[in-house]
Amino acid sequence: MIIKSFEIRKINQNKSNIILIYGENEGLKNSILENLIKDKDNIFKYEEKEILDSNNEFIESIFSKSLFEDKKNVIIKRATDKILKIIEEILEKKIEDLNLIINSNNLEKRSKLRSFFEKNKDLICIPVYADNLQTITKLAFDFFKDKNIAISQSNINLIVTKSNGDREILFNELDKIGNYCINGKKLNEEIIQKLINLSQNYSISELVDNCLAKNKKKIISIFNENNFNDSDCIIIIRTLLGKSKRLLALAHEYKNNKNIDLTIASAKPPIFWKDKEITKQQLLKWKAENIQKLIYKITEIELSIKKNLNKSLNITTDFIIHQST
Repeated sequence: MIIKSFEIRKINQNKSNIILIYGENEGLKNSILENLIKDKDNIFKYEEKEILDSNNEFIESIFSKSLFEDKKNVIIKRATDKILKIIEEILEKKIEDLNLIINSNNLEKRSKLRSFFEKNKDLICIPVYADNLQTITKLAFDFFKDKNIAISQSNINLIVTKSNGDREILFNELDKIGNYCINGKKLNEEIIQKLINLSQNYSISELVDNCLAKNKKKIISIFNENNFNDSDCIIIIRTLLGKSKRLLALAHEYKNNKNIDLTIASAKPPIFWKDKEITKQQLLKWKAENIQKLIYKITEIELSIKKNLNKSLNITTDFIIHQST
């Protein structure tokens, strides 16, 4: 059964306790998980691979339950069609004291896992799509309204631009601004630019653009001229992910029409004139299938960064430079 992301309050987890969430919008996924899992101290997370490698141990862990637990919350990350047989086995057991959430990247229509959840009335399937400009702007507007912080529409637009269409980045920036205003301090454009590091964000965007254009010399120059820190690494990787997805869509279009100028001119949303030349370079450097492989690598690198925060800058630098060769 398909449930839209804004309808999750309708879900009765006592009746439907196995849920599939799929898509690339990690920020929206995190918001959904926050709403679905109330007991934050009782969460068990697994990678699909470790479950497939030790199927029996995983099934046993599902059945085992502490006397002090109400329900066991289990999240399977980066799930694919390979996990379907195990889901079917769990479903047959009808385990009532379990909340099982399967977290997948984008699943195509022909995916067996997606089809299984969509057609089964006892299961929940939640697709999460990329946020558009209107959604991101509303999230920012609601934040300032809720916090009773006075801010102009032009400054909201400034913050939204910084987020690069990623609500996780948006929430990080809003938290900075909210903390600044906690004692009633007033906002203006200069203060907002300082808080959200707008000039550094430009450097990040430039870094990512040149990575996708395979301009190694320029990348090294950007790294040398900027003092990126560990906290910037997630923004760099998320920016790379967002731009890679857009480049993938353009690459598919270019493959169909064989006209690079037409592809760039007809892009939606439109490509700014100053970005057209580097976008053309990127399209000439990458084939669609290679961009798809890059996207998978980016998600793996993001996980590696989160597991090794003290080494995140080295991991990010090595990855960006390697992709430019």
